[in-house]
Amino acid sequence: MLARLNALYPVRYTAFGLCCFGLLLSLFSMAALGVGLLQAIVFAALVAVGVHDMRQDRRAVLRNYPVIGHLRYLLEYVRPEIRQYFIESDNEAAPFSRAQRSLVYQRAKGESDKRPFGTQLEVGAEGYEWINHSMQPTTLASHDFRITVGEAANGCTQPYSASVFNISAMSFGALSANAILALNAGARRGGFAHDTGEGSISQHHRVHGGDLIWEIGSGYFGCRNDDGSFNAEKFAASAADPQVKMVELKLSQGAKPGHGGVLPGPKVTPEIALARGVPVGVDCESPAAHSAFSTPAEMMRLIARLRELSGGKPTGFKLCIGHPWEWFALVKAMLQTGILPDFIVVDGAEGGTGAAPLEFSDHVGAPLQEGLLLVHNTLKGAGLRDRVRLGCAGKVVSAFDIVRMMALGADWCNAARGFMFALGCIQAQHCHTGACPTGVTTQDPLRQQALVVDDKATRVYNFHQHTLKALQELVQAAGLDHPRDIGAEHIVRRVDDTEVRLLANLIVQIEPGALLQPVLSAELHNVFRLYWPRASAHSFRPAA
Repeated sequence: MLARLNALYPVRYTAFGLCCFGLLLSLFSMAALGVGLLQAIVFAALVAVGVHDMRQDRRAVLRNYPVIGHLRYLLEYVRPEIRQYFIESDNEAAPFSRAQRSLVYQRAKGESDKRPFGTQLEVGAEGYEWINHSMQPTTLASHDFRITVGEAANGCTQPYSASVFNISAMSFGALSANAILALNAGARRGGFAHDTGEGSISQHHRVHGGDLIWEIGSGYFGCRNDDGSFNAEKFAASAADPQVKMVELKLSQGAKPGHGGVLPGPKVTPEIALARGVPVGVDCESPAAHSAFSTPAEMMRLIARLRELSGGKPTGFKLCIGHPWEWFALVKAMLQTGILPDFIVVDGAEGGTGAAPLEFSDHVGAPLQEGLLLVHNTLKGAGLRDRVRLGCAGKVVSAFDIVRMMALGADWCNAARGFMFALGCIQAQHCHTGACPTGVTTQDPLRQQALVVDDKATRVYNFHQHTLKALQELVQAAGLDHPRDIGAEHIVRRVDDTEVRLLANLIVQIEPGALLQPVLSAELHNVFRLYWPRASAHSFRPAA
């Protein structure tokens, strides 16, 4: 209902005004019939409720939809009974189920995330997974799990101690100013990283001073010449900011890999233009491909240059896996040039964005499990895994999501939509229209007033903290000392009605250095035997 009302503009005061007008009209009508006192009392009460809704700072929906927004919470209250008997279970909805969203909301608000009466999952269903526990659980002093990114051997002189759970790439422009302010304030308070997205570093990223991962996309926003090419001087000036902890070259994103984008001129506000280094009111293009390199070896040299220009900060790249030979070509370029990225972030095809063509969302790019496994195994087979850290992103919202990704090879996880839920996102899916009902994904100054920065920053912090505390409990239950100790041998999956297997026995695994042998073993998976020999450090195209 709110998603449909959301098309009305302006929302906040128009909704309240219409509500008051309707109530006033009813009051006059009923007064004409001789019954006015009760209606006057009701009208005054509703006006008071409306004023309170607009002034409170806990619920963004009520700030934008005073009075009528309470219908959502009424439906939320009766929903369990309605859904249980007439509609669907909590685990059916997509992209994120109500159970997933509720978990984030509870942790963000500091409410109990405990569930009575047992699991709602089908433990006997194919694909059900769990982590094996130990009869000798450990006791860990802290839930602040960290991983060091950047090594001197790679040329990094300013390594970064990163949390194992961080905010994934979301640009200012895609998110509102208040959303960026709240995310960064939460990151500062919790000591975790906030990825800028390819929209560069805005003035809102700088207010609270939270750690930033500066993402450089194909538009080179924040470090570009007028023709859209890379500008080294502008990059060096911004990268020198102590708030910037890592630099990430974006090759592709899981939501729409291989697809560029255009921010229409009317949406290029002075604030967005300032952050991106583009003219106000002119179409802002993100090309599908980079112009600063054309071969894998050139890309590695660009990585080294960015690291040098940034003063030795950890520098890496993000990609969604597509053609395996292109990924293999990057690894061969690492081997031949001797230039290694400090980190690689693997984005799964299940990732989201404000807007993507349906075919790209549904059918382009490798899902996170397959992409992460391929990257982890290739680096391992090339003898490089110990020198390159791996991050990942793709529908990570719970501690078990983090555990599972680490079992597949990740060193840390990022989340975008999970932190959007912490900000108050209700999955209305109006991100691309500018009509977000909670002020998260809009540039409308009235709509984004609904998002109160201080309150939502606390929720961002809470979500991060409570998720890591849940991760701590899982690690302890497994008898381990750190999430990095989790391997595929700790996760079990039901493969059918009668059989379960360790994840380690279900996924492709490779021996260290296996890809460096003169003759590849026949035991290697076909993807390695077919495409590794054909990949070249000097071309993204496979050899014939």
